[in-house]
Amino acid sequence: MKLTQNDVDHVAKLARLDLTQEEEEKLAVELSSILDYAATLQEVDLDEVQPMHGVHVGQTMMRIDVCKPSLPQEVVLHNAPEAEEDQFKVPPIWEG
Repeated sequence: MKLTQNDVDHVAKLARLDLTQEEEEKLAVELSSILDYAATLQEVDLDEVQPMHGVHVGQTMMRIDVCKPSLPQEVVLHNAPEAEEDQFKVPPIWEG
């Protein structure tokens, strides 16, 4: 599937990526390849395949939940594009 420049611009905007022209061209090729592969997978005949509920056959092993120290809040917030009152500040997802 050949992607248009508008398709690539739209995906980059959704992902909040600031791409150069060269990066956009490379992304168009890579995304086209991924979509072509997905289209190939859609053509696979699965009529004789039994449905699965997960990738593991048998019992799922659970790990013990153990509390461990995490990064200090200052370090985490330092990497955020914007923070306010010790919290991540994110743009609104809709106006209203």
